[in-house]
This record gives sequence, C-alpha cells and structure tokens, in this order.
Amino acid sequence: MNRYRYLLSVLQALLVTFLWSTSFILIKWGLADIPPITYAGLRYFLAFLCFLPFIFKKRYLAEIKALSSLQWKKLILLGVIFYALTQGTQFLGLSLLPAVSVSLMLNFTPLIVASMGILFLHEYPSSLQWSGAVLFIVGILFYFFPVSFEGNQGLGLAVMALGVLANSGSGILGRDINRHKDISPLLITFISMGVGSILLLLVGLALDGPPSISPTNWGYLLWMAIVNTAVAFTLWNHTLRTIGAMESSIINGTMLIQIAFLAWFFLDEKITNQMGVGMAIAALGATLVQLKRRAT
Repeated sequence: MNRYRYLLSVLQALLVTFLWSTSFILIKWGLADIPPITYAGLRYFLAFLCFLPFIFKKRYLAEIKALSSLQWKKLILLGVIFYALTQGTQFLGLSLLPAVSVSLMLNFTPLIVASMGILFLHEYPSSLQWSGAVLFIVGILFYFFPVSFEGNQGLGLAVMALGVLANSGSGILGRDINRHKDISPLLITFISMGVGSILLLLVGLALDGPPSISPTNWGYLLWMAIVNTAVAFTLWNHTLRTIGAMESSIINGTMLIQIAFLAWFFLDEKITNQMGVGMAIAALGATLVQLKRRAT
C-alpha cells in the first residue's frame, strides 16, 4: 500500500511539472495579444480568486485575525518578490526570449538560493552541491557559446537575471516563513498571491491600459489560473507528504527537458545538438545542487 501511494504521488508530481511546463507555451501564445505584466497579473489574480471559497472557513478567518504585524510584513514582502517581481519578469522574459532560454535561466535559482542560504539561514551546501553548481555553469556556457545577442535577447537575459534573483530571494523568505510552521500553507499562498497579483495587475493596466482579450486567450488564462496554478500548486503540496525533498527536486528538474520538447513541438523553437548537451549538463548540475546533504 505504501509503495502504491508513493508511485501514485510520483505520477501526480510528474503531472504537475508537465502542467507547469505547458504554461510556458500558453504564455507564449497569449503574449501575442496581452501585454506581459497585465497577463501575469490576470493569471495570478484569477488563481487568487479560486482560493476565496476555502479562506472563509472559520479556522482560516481566525488565523488571519491572529497574524502579527511581522507576519503580515513577511507575507506582503513575499507577494511582492515571488509574484510581482518573479512572475512579472518571467512573463516579460518570455516576450523577449525563447521559452527554453527562460527555463534555463530559471534553473540558476538553486545556485543563488544555496549562496543566500549560507548568508541568511546558515545552511551550508555539501561538496556534491558545489560540484553541481560548477556543472550547471559549464552547461550554461556550453548552451550559449559563442555568446551573441540578437534583437532584444540581451534585454531579455537582463530581465531574467533580475527574475532569478527575485525567485531566489522569495525561496529564502518562503523557507523562513514556512519553517516556523505557525501559518498554514494555504494562507501563505492566498495572502502573498493576492498582494503580488493585484500589484502586477495595477502596474500592467497603468502601463498598457485595459487589454483586448480574445475568447481563446480567456481560455488560456482560465486554464492556467485554475488548473496550472490553483489545482497544480495544491496537488504538488499534497505529493510532498509522500515524496522526499530529493525526489521532488529531481522531478521538478525535468521541466527543463519538458519545456524544450514542448517549445520544439508547439513553437518551432529549434534545439541544436550543442544546446541539447548544454541543457543536459545544466539539468544534472541543477539536480545535484538541490540534493540536500544527508544528516550525519
């Protein structure tokens, strides 16, 4: 029974990563009509609304009333960093770069998180994790060699560099909030997503005005908000009850390969042999970085 439950959780986790990978394709399609910041704001605001029916339970309302000012500040900051900055730059990056390049850049996150963990959380990577960091950098260099930027690619990489820093910072802050175990995960997601999505939406509307959204793009938005965000995040958290951190990090790392295949199939983004080898090396390095040192 335990083995069956574990295998079921692995399959569910793979399904979640596939859903998250398809988001890159859906975002690319939707960006033809919707400005990136507004698009990001709409996706996460609609997902935020999906959580409203659950928040009105007595336990969550009581928990909201009991939040301290420090907890509120941390949750608001998490919303700004993880949703407004991280997701905003990801959508903007996808408007400037191929989906595979954005995915590859996001895989820098474990390296930055490991470095920030030393400074802020006093968590020291193992020699295996440092080896993974070196491998990842080698893979990135191999993927982009020779370095030459066309059109807005330089700007896109700069935007994604900011996104990676924001994503890494949100990882550290999120870990700090969650390790105290005094706020329920649903409430953390609800408040931070609400803050970040509203900020994104306001900025997007101020910059570009109300968008004209086709029925097809409304379909993309609703699917990403309900299935790829609300359902997928909930299902992922459920799998973490059975799957360990190491296994989940490896499964999450398969997104790089999934996105490459989906982008080739749906967006006609070519992957050369050199790029494929670079991605494989980077994916292996990112996986090693995410492996936690065994307790001694």
